Amino acid sequence: QVQLLESGPGLVKPSQTLSLTCTISGASITATYYAWGWIRQPPGKGLEWMGLINYDGNTYYSPSLKSRTSISRDNVKNTVYLQMNSLKPEDTGVYYCAAHRTGDDYWGQGTQVTVSS
Repeated sequence: QVQLLESGPGLVKPSQTLSLTCTISGASITATYYAWGWIRQPPGKGLEWMGLINYDGNTYYSPSLKSRTSISRDNVKNTVYLQMNSLKPEDTGVYYCAAHRTGDDYWGQGTQVTVSS
């Protein structure tokens, strides 16, 4: 069973940079065909896919967020990271880390991020 645990600052000021960590257990982030993604949900709205990093290290981003978003990983720590800069109040929401491989999907519990001065 793959488990994912998101962590981050909770409250960030507008224009600052958000850094979130997804700590993974139960599978290696380099295990073949796994994709590790970030998804967010603003209050009262649907899920928004932000981007992912594949088992081979390739990254893919939502076109609307690509200019502000970076996903990276630490193979030794088995951890995936999300960085988003130039934060705005509308970036407020719950941020989820998720794993996907054909036939398998796992989600973390999510972490609340509030962008406010």
